[in-house]
Amino acid sequence: MSENTNAIAFIDSGFALVYADTALLVVSKPTRMLSVPGRGDEKQDCLIRRVQIEHPDALIVHRLDYDTSGMLVLARGKEMHRRLSMMFQGREVEKRYVAVIAGKLEQDVGEVSLPLLVDWPNRPLHKVDFENGKPSLTRYRVLAHDSASDTSRVELIPETGRTHQLRVHMQALGHPIVGDPLYAHGAIREQADRLLLHAEYLAFAHPRSGKTLAFTFPADF
Repeated sequence: MSENTNAIAFIDSGFALVYADTALLVVSKPTRMLSVPGRGDEKQDCLIRRVQIEHPDALIVHRLDYDTSGMLVLARGKEMHRRLSMMFQGREVEKRYVAVIAGKLEQDVGEVSLPLLVDWPNRPLHKVDFENGKPSLTRYRVLAHDSASDTSRVELIPETGRTHQLRVHMQALGHPIVGDPLYAHGAIREQADRLLLHAEYLAFAHPRSGKTLAFTFPADF
């Protein structure tokens, strides 16, 4: 197993290069950066375009929310993009997030299985919808509780990859993620100047060699 546990500093281009070879890149993006371009001139600056300045063959494989920080895998070339995309679609990639949530969960270890659907009248919000929602499963583990701030640090593992899944599932439990501009309100939103959600761990088989790669990039909160 190859593992990277260094908190590499963010370079001038705004992202951290965690790993690179001829098949793929692993980078960590900061909060408040788009993974891919959005609509409008003001949303053209994004992670993939910044990476392509230095690595023109880089292609996006999966995304993180604008407000979420952490690691992403980028393919180098179309064939590696095809292979890596199939691995993500087949749930062959192990992903782990860390978050700070409001309050204290009743159980230290558990799971949330609630179907999710885009809330069309209130886009980009998503919601729990038992009739039309897509099956969604999140596993969680409490790492620590801070009684002074009444917040908990938790490990979150998305077994499915729905948009805003971790954010909506934590809100549905009554413990929204601190600093969430979409799903937290009042004091919980204002408790941090950013969404306290970070993709800290990735593990998968190398698309060429089959060797297991594992990477850790700690959160800065």
